[in-house]
Amino acid sequence: MTYTFDTITLLVTHYNRSKSLERLLKSFVDRNITFGDVVVSDDGSNEEHLSYMRAMQEVYKFRLITTPQNRGLGNNINKGQDAVTTPLTIYVQEDFEPVKDFGKHLADALTIINERPDVDIIRFYAYFLYPFLKPYKFGFSEMIFKIWLPGYRKFHVYSDHPHLRRSNFFEKFGRYAEGLKGDKTEFLMSMSFTKHKGKAMFYEDFKGLFEQINTDAEPSTMTLTRSNFRQSNNPFIAFGRAIYRNVKHTYDYLTFKRRS
Repeated sequence: MTYTFDTITLLVTHYNRSKSLERLLKSFVDRNITFGDVVVSDDGSNEEHLSYMRAMQEVYKFRLITTPQNRGLGNNINKGQDAVTTPLTIYVQEDFEPVKDFGKHLADALTIINERPDVDIIRFYAYFLYPFLKPYKFGFSEMIFKIWLPGYRKFHVYSDHPHLRRSNFFEKFGRYAEGLKGDKTEFLMSMSFTKHKGKAMFYEDFKGLFEQINTDAEPSTMTLTRSNFRQSNNPFIAFGRAIYRNVKHTYDYLTFKRRS
């Protein structure tokens, strides 16, 4: 079956992983999924990857938005989103690949976001099951955020992982913070999203629609920058980390001020 999404732009952020980008774009072609537009926002990749991407444009017909030097995730998403002209954007980083029947699930998400004008994003992937969900339909659930709910994971309503969103996203939540590490950029947008009463849907089989693929040749750049404390599975460290995060996130939420 062929799926054509004329109202959606595929936005991909990229940095020095052109083979991963090629795999992602090919996967959409193989699944007979087409979009109104495809934008690849590059964060100052080296010439080897830029040349490879320019050659790929002849096959996959995407618009390449470049910058002369690496300026970080926030700038990369901002300039990519600025280039989008369709009402909706599906945002995917280059190291993901959709499952074979993703077209059907994206069509379901499109139905939801069209019938629910209050919904800002629909999430397709996560590292953990969001703890407070209200079942909706098609396997998607509404994410419930209340400041008094227990645990720090309640704050992670927004995520940079693959999701569908309205292209006027910046009007409600502001632009991504620039000049910071990727995790901090994502966290600040999550704070803005909850602070400004963003509404999100979450696919409950949270690893059932996309696979994250990192190879030895093109490893994840995010994992390499994370401290051992943040990634440790030691139960005592994990417990202390959870308490610390809940206190800190609550403070950050209460004192958050919107960026332009």
